[in-house]
Amino acid sequence: MSLVRVNVHYSGRVQGVGFRYTVKSLVTGYDVLGTIRNLTDGRVKLVAEGERAELEEFLQAVQDSGLRRHIQDENIVWEEAQDKFKGFEIAG
Repeated sequence: MSLVRVNVHYSGRVQGVGFRYTVKSLVTGYDVLGTIRNLTDGRVKLVAEGERAELEEFLQAVQDSGLRRHIQDENIVWEEAQDKFKGFEIAG
């Protein structure tokens, strides 16, 4: 099993619309660990680890959940997993 990490910065109208809570509710259907947080510049940052195919499905589920209408831009960066997450939580 080869784990990877994805960092996603979402911008648009992504704060104050239940974005983080919707993402947290979606994650239960996937083998994904990580965090999601609001940033002071108005963006939301998602950091997640898992198998790449699982993460890709999870990110598609975020788009398909109805959150797409709030997302103006999505910046995705793939990295090596650091294996530091115990679950998935809303941080900050």
